[in-house]
Amino acid sequence: MSEQRRAERLDQPREPRGVKLPRIDQETFGRWAEGIARGMGTANFIVYMTVVIAAWFGWNTLAPEGLRFDPYTFTFLTLVLSLQASYAAPLILLAQNRQTDRDRVALEEDRRRATMQKADTEYLAREVAALRIALGEVATRDFLRSELARLAEELDEAAQRRQKLERRQHERPSSERPPPRGVGAHLDEPLDELDGDFARGARPEGSTGGR
Repeated sequence: MSEQRRAERLDQPREPRGVKLPRIDQETFGRWAEGIARGMGTANFIVYMTVVIAAWFGWNTLAPEGLRFDPYTFTFLTLVLSLQASYAAPLILLAQNRQTDRDRVALEEDRRRATMQKADTEYLAREVAALRIALGEVATRDFLRSELARLAEELDEAAQRRQKLERRQHERPSSERPPPRGVGAHLDEPLDELDGDFARGARPEGSTGGR
């Protein structure tokens, strides 16, 4: 007795005394209940049950009295149907509760995914807005094309003006062309604007220039 008391530890809860009931796997029993409830909710079950009850009535009504196991008032059949109803209702409720649990888990998962998708959408919207703001001051492809086209037009116009000027210079008569450098000192005609380089670069012969 003393050894038994020594074996007991105060830091552990005492095991409950009494009859220990067998443990039942809730998942297995739930699947079994769902199978029964699913089978009872089909047309085959109703047809088979109707056939059995009709055969029961026919046998206990038309068979000889010695072979009738449930004579009129059908007490045993009433008991069987009562037992079936009393077990069918909890099984159906258990199946419905399991389905409700699954629906709740699926609803929570859908809500979690919807929340994640909403957060991702908001993040992408902020990123797109930031990119639009960053690209607001960056030259776009259309802007570069328009600027390059404008520069090309300006260069073409400048080239056309240069060609026209050269053509005019070639078409001018020889008397209007400026004399070569070193020539014209003995001429009395004044220098025009086209002879500016000659006037700036060299003096005509015979001019004193103040020296």
